[in-house]
Amino acid sequence: MSAIAPEHPSAAERDPRARRRKKLREVLPLYVAISPFYLLFAVFGLFPILFSIVLSLTDWDGMGDISFVGLAQYQFLLADGRFWNAVGNTFIIWFLSTVPMLFLAMVIAFLLHQNIRFTKFYRVAFFLPNVTSMVAMAIVFGSVFSDTFGLVNSALTALGLDTVPWLSSPWGIKLTIAMMVIWRFTGYNAIIYLAGLQSIPTDMYDAAKVDGASMRQVFFRITVPMLRPIILFTVITSTIGGLSLFTEPQVLLGNSGGAGEAGMTIVLYQYNQAFTQFDFGYGSAIAWALFLIAAVFAIINWRLVSGRGDDAAPRISRKKEARR
Repeated sequence: MSAIAPEHPSAAERDPRARRRKKLREVLPLYVAISPFYLLFAVFGLFPILFSIVLSLTDWDGMGDISFVGLAQYQFLLADGRFWNAVGNTFIIWFLSTVPMLFLAMVIAFLLHQNIRFTKFYRVAFFLPNVTSMVAMAIVFGSVFSDTFGLVNSALTALGLDTVPWLSSPWGIKLTIAMMVIWRFTGYNAIIYLAGLQSIPTDMYDAAKVDGASMRQVFFRITVPMLRPIILFTVITSTIGGLSLFTEPQVLLGNSGGAGEAGMTIVLYQYNQAFTQFDFGYGSAIAWALFLIAAVFAIINWRLVSGRGDDAAPRISRKKEARR
């Protein structure tokens, strides 16, 4: 029985350069197919980011020559009282909006996860504010919370209570902006939580019902621990969004930020410096300071929320096993 002679590679296949050219011909159409995304990202994403770093080290009004000033913009930023006032306003509005917003979203998602009628209708209704025009919503809130003809103050007057200067007092401005954020993003986060709830095994809820657990116990001892990754995601995204507030105070109060600049957020202040005062160097420095603040807060939230906790074994089930 004769052995089959092995096939010897051709000279072209033995040549490394020929193999590289062949491989390039195979993958080139794939790179060409995805190249539009990377070209657009390089022009409208990567280049502005890198150029903003350069601008933060210069003094430029957008028309004349660019003057290199080194770290002078950042030194001025550290001593700028208006910037730190904007930082304080942003953090207060973030706290007033994010904490109740995520808690309400969790409760709404938990209720929607139950066997209730018209579930699809409620899901659409809660998500609708997120797709509503932000400008239109700010105008509506400005009418509802107006100091003179607002619906809220009219209701307070009808009840014999004192009116509240919602748009002319520091805390009234912050509360109004916070309520706008809560109204817009509660349903959005509730839908995310609902998707996480649907991935939790129903056996845990059945075991809790057998043990006689109340709905409150089920919520805090099963739902919340099992949703820790989802909670981490919503906390980080809500933090980044809360620190980047712009449309709400800008449309509601204008570029001034309201009385005493109580609604002046970091992004609104950065917008004023860059596109009203035409100080693009200082505006870029504020933008990178905001990036640093958001990154630090995201890391802190990551460490707090993703800490070690109940490892998907609810206490109710552990008590049941102990009784056995």
